[in-house]
Amino acid sequence: MLFSCSEKKIVNGLIDEKSIQTEILNHEFQSILDSVGIKGSILIYDLQNEVYFSNDFEWAKKGRLPASTFKIANSLIALETEVVEDDQTIFKWNGEERALDSWEQDLNLRDAFHFSCVPCYQEVARKIGLRRMIEYLNRFNYGSIDVNETTIDTFWLVGDSRINQVQQIDFLRKFYQSELAITERTEKIMTHIMVMEENKDYKLSGKTGWSIQNGINNGWFVGYIETKNKVYFFATNVEPKADFIMDLFPIIRKEVTLMALKKIEVIN
Repeated sequence: MLFSCSEKKIVNGLIDEKSIQTEILNHEFQSILDSVGIKGSILIYDLQNEVYFSNDFEWAKKGRLPASTFKIANSLIALETEVVEDDQTIFKWNGEERALDSWEQDLNLRDAFHFSCVPCYQEVARKIGLRRMIEYLNRFNYGSIDVNETTIDTFWLVGDSRINQVQQIDFLRKFYQSELAITERTEKIMTHIMVMEENKDYKLSGKTGWSIQNGINNGWFVGYIETKNKVYFFATNVEPKADFIMDLFPIIRKEVTLMALKKIEVIN
């Protein structure tokens, strides 16, 4: 089922057909979410054909806290401002008790990203500082971010900062296509950091996120998948239903995304 075309550009008084992006409602994505007891939206963007697939475009266009998906932007800004040198920059653990055992050790940037070390990235944000943070987020056109001096190390976790799934994909696409006005060195480092899985059929890159606000758990999985000759971007945003087993929440965001990619035959 086809929905409305979007982002039409006018060139010499005519619609530029290459700029039209089609939205296709996929009911199988909804069945995936229903089958595991969560609600929300899976959004996949086919870069080659400029087509969006989703079970719920209304959900996909509603802004939510970026949570730990913001570690992508935070890392880019840290590398550009030389707050961190490269993916081997070490964050020293001071011995304080932390929320997760995996955070209670010295971590380099790549491991801090994959372990989603909140204290590490709070340190990064404080070193970047308010002025540079706002400057880069405006440059990236990154969602609608509400940050000040007192929230510089929490604004992506709590508060009024928002980004929607379409914006997440647009940000990732610009990164992938070298449109963020950052250095090639930063791009290469971040491309390496983001890889989660690689095999003979595809390379999967991305980041999960999880926020709890007003008692509501909200989970993200954003990124892109490269096959032999194509690339697809994805942004999944979900919330558990009342009977959901929360121990499964950390893995279910990735699992439903991969299931959706299989449904549209991106992967086997």
